[in-house]
Amino acid sequence: MDLFNEQTDWATALKPLIAKYKNKQHPLEYKNLYQLLVMVVLSAQDSDAHINKIAPNLFQAFPNMKSLAQADEKSLLPYIEEVRFHGNKIKWLLEIAESIKQDKNIPVTMKELTALKGIGRKSANVIMREAGVPAEGIMADLHVVRVAPRLGIAKGKDADKIEKEMMEVLPKSMWSEVGMAISFLGRETCRPSNPKHSECLMNSVCEFYKNKKSGN
Repeated sequence: MDLFNEQTDWATALKPLIAKYKNKQHPLEYKNLYQLLVMVVLSAQDSDAHINKIAPNLFQAFPNMKSLAQADEKSLLPYIEEVRFHGNKIKWLLEIAESIKQDKNIPVTMKELTALKGIGRKSANVIMREAGVPAEGIMADLHVVRVAPRLGIAKGKDADKIEKEMMEVLPKSMWSEVGMAISFLGRETCRPSNPKHSECLMNSVCEFYKNKKSGN
């Protein structure tokens, strides 16, 4: 890591950002842990807005894990056929439902969640954050993968490596909220093109902004 990165006290620098977004619900419009788990699986390589649109009809037909466990591919297809890679996701959801059976059995640990089909570390971190359980990692979605290297807190484009680098420089007490806070920053301010530097809470420590101002 470069000198700029090493000189930044990220635990202090990120406090205002975490304060702004602390406890703000994930953009997926879920009403319980069952809905969140299903929507997280469906949202992979699709948009949260799209999943929010199709979710009401899906959950009217399959209101809980027990009803989903009684479904089959044919009965699920009409509700999620517009979702990207729906074929795989139907299989994953049916396997999850067969394994979990009831809402009360939904796990909230990293090991148990990532053992489920369609749930990786990013998804598990989202579910654990929304469930309010102690974090075992930092959520690194596509927004965090873009924004964290811009800030200078991590490097590269690999979500697992970015998560690991952030975990190394931030106290565990920040893990639950920091990923979502950076994600919201990416959604609202640090856009892929034309980021709103003047409005950004992090512009005083941002490596991307510092280089832009110096003409690099």
